[in-house]
Amino acid sequence: MKTDINKLGLDVKWQDMTTGTSVVHSGSSAQFNTGDWRVDTPHFLEDQCKQCLLCVPVCPDSSIPVVDGKRVDFDYDHCKGCGICAKVCPFGAIEMRKGAK
Repeated sequence: MKTDINKLGLDVKWQDMTTGTSVVHSGSSAQFNTGDWRVDTPHFLEDQCKQCLLCVPVCPDSSIPVVDGKRVDFDYDHCKGCGICAKVCPFGAIEMRKGAK
């Protein structure tokens, strides 16, 4: 069984895959772009944002980056479009739209 997930591509045989529920590499979620699972997409309305950062800790995928203490646009590679951020934003700075970005 292979344990280096970097070597597991689309051509891997099922016999060489890691056993289910096994964590074989720490911090590996960043290597998997799961954003294409999204049905709805959050859109950041920067002009309405007051930088309260209430959206950041509620994101289950850590898809709201903060740079130099300010929230920036979404990490769409990992955002699954759950909409929690839009629900907690008191300023309407996050709008959910149908479809992937």
